[in-house]
Amino acid sequence: MATDSSFDVVSELDLQEVRNAVDQVMKEIGQRFDFKGSVSRVTLEDDEKLVLHSDDAGKLQSVIRVLEERLVKRSISLKALDWGKVEPAASATVRQTATLRQGIPADKAKLIVKAIKDAKLKVQASVQGDQVRVSGKKRDDLQEAIQLLKGGDFGLPLQFTNYR
Repeated sequence: MATDSSFDVVSELDLQEVRNAVDQVMKEIGQRFDFKGSVSRVTLEDDEKLVLHSDDAGKLQSVIRVLEERLVKRSISLKALDWGKVEPAASATVRQTATLRQGIPADKAKLIVKAIKDAKLKVQASVQGDQVRVSGKKRDDLQEAIQLLKGGDFGLPLQFTNYR
């Protein structure tokens, strides 16, 4: 048996669930009375950004609200969305983009490592690409590290994988 146990801290999205949420939003927009005759729509482009179109800023906020409800119901964290600003589009409509963030950026990874080290846990944390590997001799120490990271707000949805 290996002497060290470890787990990886990652920030990933289930893109199929995002697609399903977008499909549900489009279905609801087609059925709701307040969107009748509207050009409101949500599209997923290149699996990395959502583009929302609508008639005006008020209807756009309604589309955002519906999208957020569907994402939450499908267990997609809203922290994974990086909202752009509202832009004017063709035919007096408005558009807004939301970039889907995947992976842990280097600056956030350093914050995670620093938080673990500041907690004086008997584990080692290292940045490996767009994830953080945490290893230690005792599994209880790893559990404490997971609880510490779940309690912290790093501005990203965090998942814990490869626990061994």
